[in-house]
Amino acid sequence: MAETRRVVIVGWDSAPADLLTDRWLGRMPNLSNLVEAGTCGPLRSTDPPITVPAWTSMFSSRNPGALGFYGFRNRKVGTYDSAWIATSTAVHVPRVWDMLSDAGKRCCVLNVPQTFPVAPLNGAMVSCFLTPSTESRYTYPAELAAELGRVTGGYEIDCENFRTEDKAELLEQIHRITDKRFLAARHLLQKEPWDFFAMVYMGPDRIQHGFWKFHDPQHRSYRPGNPFETAIGDYYRKLDDQLGSITELAGDDAAVMVVSDHGAKRMEGSLNVNDWLIQNGYLSLKEPVSGRTRFSEDRVDWTRTKAWAWGGYYCRIFMNVAGREPEGIILPERYENERDELAAALQAIPDDTGRPMQTVVHKPQDLYTGPYVDEAPDLLVYFDDLYWRAGQDIGNETLYSFDTEIGPDDAVHDYEGIYASVAPGHVESGHRQGLHLMDVAPTVLRLLNMPVPPEMEGEAIYPQ
Repeated sequence: MAETRRVVIVGWDSAPADLLTDRWLGRMPNLSNLVEAGTCGPLRSTDPPITVPAWTSMFSSRNPGALGFYGFRNRKVGTYDSAWIATSTAVHVPRVWDMLSDAGKRCCVLNVPQTFPVAPLNGAMVSCFLTPSTESRYTYPAELAAELGRVTGGYEIDCENFRTEDKAELLEQIHRITDKRFLAARHLLQKEPWDFFAMVYMGPDRIQHGFWKFHDPQHRSYRPGNPFETAIGDYYRKLDDQLGSITELAGDDAAVMVVSDHGAKRMEGSLNVNDWLIQNGYLSLKEPVSGRTRFSEDRVDWTRTKAWAWGGYYCRIFMNVAGREPEGIILPERYENERDELAAALQAIPDDTGRPMQTVVHKPQDLYTGPYVDEAPDLLVYFDDLYWRAGQDIGNETLYSFDTEIGPDDAVHDYEGIYASVAPGHVESGHRQGLHLMDVAPTVLRLLNMPVPPEMEGEAIYPQ
């Protein structure tokens, strides 16, 4: 019986836990083989369940409070308009390939989020969707870029714009870039003497945001018989075919894992939270706006504002606290009471039909540990169990919109992604509950006979 000597991780960004059901597995034989022969289950994401910080949390086994970022865009505490982007330079803890590389094991890392700018390692790295373009230095070593250009017919990082009405063009882009990603992976798997190989396809995320309403009869905009009804299913069959090739190339001594950073589900709508804050006396503007207007902090009268919000697949609420913000008006001794009152009011917002939403409001101190907890938003809001996103614009006709301020979008994120693996020489445990994405990094180390640092927060899925 073969033993695990190497590890391959295939990441499908945003792949939902529903893929592990018979409805999907019957059409995905290679994923089905992993499920039937190995260990699998829904994989709980980070809070918040979004690409950044989820992939870094997975590969470092640290929660966002230990990482210091709570999304792609982050706010510098104590300021109103100092936003910063969480690229690889924001990651101050080792990820699993750093530890393996330091131990002399050769690593290939392809398109894993938060790897731009690229950093040296013992092996090869191709950076992620944060890369501005292929004109940037997006590979390590640098000469790998020209090599990938030849192999793929012109390497591409990501879709130019997945929030578009031109669905035919978007679908062509997603398939083209997915095929180029596979060609790059196949080349590296065959060329490099790797011990650890990790790649992420962004295509699942892009196709779900762009095409969910076409395939889900429960989506309010679904129309039966539409021309894109099978687009998502067809795409996952392509990923499954490529998974079969990757598994074959990996060889009999490689553990193979398929993982996702979070799940996805239909979007019910967008709640215009800053408009709600204005209507309820929490947010004041210097001047009224006429019509839908992009929110910006320079429009705010801070001397009369208690809170403001950032939008997205979850809502970030920031409070204007005296002594912390430059023009804060909430007295520190009133902060907890004000925060509790605002949380309760947000939870009580109904949907567009008057139905009570199943909204969850978190305080960061209840979710996180680590040195950066106080840099989190004051409140993290998941509207209606994440079915509703948060709109940031102001001046909307109503509190409820059914598009986004940055283009059409059909899907939101869900709490659980997928995990499926087979590890030669290890006892498999079938379908599991309670898996967390922070379990992935210690599992990789365990499979490669490396010690698991005590700072890691997850548990190895395969026991010693």
